[in-house]
Amino acid sequence: MEGRSYLGIGVALGVAIGAGLGVAMDNLAVGMGAGISIGIAMGIAMDASKKRKNKDGDHN
Repeated sequence: MEGRSYLGIGVALGVAIGAGLGVAMDNLAVGMGAGISIGIAMGIAMDASKKRKNKDGDHN
């Protein structure tokens, strides 16, 4: 799985979360924007975690 990124998965999850937030707030546009931001943060965090695991595994 070298070279693969979790950013797309994070954005997809963020859109789903954002849609739920948007419907709950009765403002879909704001919810989607917030969800995409959350999704990007989740994707970057998952990528960083994967890189950290790979780096730690190289030392064994």
